[in-house]
Amino acid sequence: MIKSSGRPGVDEVSAPRQLASCGSEESALLRKEELRKLKDKILGVKTLPLRESATQLVFGEGNPNADICFIGEAPGRFEDQQGRPFVGQAGKLLDKLLGEIGIRRDDVYITNIVKYRPPNNRPPTPSEIGAFLPYVDEEIGIIDPKLIATLGRFSLAKFMPEGKISKVHGVMQTVRWNGKTLHILPLYHPAAAFRRRAMRQALEEDFRRIPHILSGHWIRNRICDGGSQLGESQD
Repeated sequence: MIKSSGRPGVDEVSAPRQLASCGSEESALLRKEELRKLKDKILGVKTLPLRESATQLVFGEGNPNADICFIGEAPGRFEDQQGRPFVGQAGKLLDKLLGEIGIRRDDVYITNIVKYRPPNNRPPTPSEIGAFLPYVDEEIGIIDPKLIATLGRFSLAKFMPEGKISKVHGVMQTVRWNGKTLHILPLYHPAAAFRRRAMRQALEEDFRRIPHILSGHWIRNRICDGGSQLGESQD
């Protein structure tokens, strides 16, 4: 792991704006088809943990050409009911934070480390997380994002096993993954922001850095206008 050379301050972030569109429709269709195949593959694995206790698979959704991919922990009750990630209270906060920086939910890709809901929203176990990681790797490979925003400690641990969210949140990280370089922005999970005011403030501050990161020297901006959502269930 190589830490970034600096942490942009809030005063450096430009005003929210609509991000440019540059990914091709053909590329989006190809990636969407690959994601559909991956979803079908996961559905075909009858031995995955949590499958029997969950209502349904909660696969990722969003713009298949997205530059930024948000990765959370696991589905909750509302996600389990609807088959979509981040549609409960945490999802509403995520949508609000995106809107405040001028990015639509359809512009990004959103997924979780674990694809089935753990009973009673308990934390996923290491073995449960491990069972889903190969599919998460495939999902990331298909999207090929320029920036991954990890939401909470479980998704952070995939890329930085020794990382402490309280110490690295909001600080750009560079990691090696499957032979390539990934840029990671660790963030607190939106659900944690409901419990602690300090975390809410930190999450809001860290989100305000995203436009600066996407438009600056770290990331070439290619977030597409008019992304498509994946998944069978809708609000």
